[in-house]
Amino acid sequence: MTALQQTPTIDVDKLMAFVFKAVDEVGATLNTALVVLGDKLGYYTTMAAGPVTPARLAEATGTGEPYAREWLAAQAAGGYVDYEATTGRYTLPPEQAAALTDPSSPAYLPGFFQIALGTVHDIDGVLEAARSQAGVGWHEHHADVHDGCERFFRTMYNAHLVGEWLPALDGVIDKLERGAKVADVGCGHGASTVIMAQAFPNSTFTGYDYHQASIETARRRAAAAGVQDRVNFQVGSATEFPGAGFDLVTTFDALHDMGDPVGAARHVREAVGAEGTWMIVEPMAGDTVSDNLNPVGRAYYGFSTLLCTPSSLAQDVGLALGTQAGPARIRDVVTAGGFTRFASVAQTPFNRVLEVRP
Repeated sequence: MTALQQTPTIDVDKLMAFVFKAVDEVGATLNTALVVLGDKLGYYTTMAAGPVTPARLAEATGTGEPYAREWLAAQAAGGYVDYEATTGRYTLPPEQAAALTDPSSPAYLPGFFQIALGTVHDIDGVLEAARSQAGVGWHEHHADVHDGCERFFRTMYNAHLVGEWLPALDGVIDKLERGAKVADVGCGHGASTVIMAQAFPNSTFTGYDYHQASIETARRRAAAAGVQDRVNFQVGSATEFPGAGFDLVTTFDALHDMGDPVGAARHVREAVGAEGTWMIVEPMAGDTVSDNLNPVGRAYYGFSTLLCTPSSLAQDVGLALGTQAGPARIRDVVTAGGFTRFASVAQTPFNRVLEVRP
């Protein structure tokens, strides 16, 4: 005789708590698009100058008043702006203004929303890839992924790279000031490369990325910054980029995206000098799932599922480290590639900086 399966008892209070949590999640999902809309239409920058009504915001930005009206109400409901019922005016608090309108602020967030929106935009391709156990290449994603990635990470590089991360590496600042040979592998639009070149005019920098469109953008960024005399950008993969005898190799927020990170580590080991350094900057993560069950980990696991893991699976080997690989897994990768020294030397809430030596 087969025992009858018992129907679990539903706690109605817990059920409804989850339902309202889900409602909040849907509102947050829609708000990602609303923040990108507000950023691209100039709503936030207009509000940074002072309180607005829907009519005033629409007039100042050359947009339709119904859009401004509903956007403002949604932003007020989400706590992004303040609403004064007696005057019908909306105010962007100074803290939100710093995070949403000031590119020099270490808390500047529009790029984070932009890359998230671009990532979600490509869900159909990820669905098909998951079903066919394939991947989705970085080059196949919406432009908001590429542009948002640069904007988001450039904020952190501006805030930490020269003042904190590079000084945490043994002897690297002295080499850069005297004149070092540097390779920035997986450079994307070149934000990290340009920042280093601006800070260390005696050194030379070569940025490598497999994505031709990103390299073209990086070249424009270098010209606009006036550092093209000491910066060169080339199309090249992490396992095959040319050059040798580099004093410093850097890889920013890219190792976990690679199909063959062990092969990349092996190639970097061949390219870096005997006294050279490989600086790896990876998303902040611990070594276990339990370590990463927090808001930052949640966001990064989301990016890992929809963006970073599909990117790795689209390449040869397809190791799929995942965005939350953690330092122990990265240590295994670089050790397999021939490096012997490994240390976590700096961190922020979003990044961990690793020093790897021969």
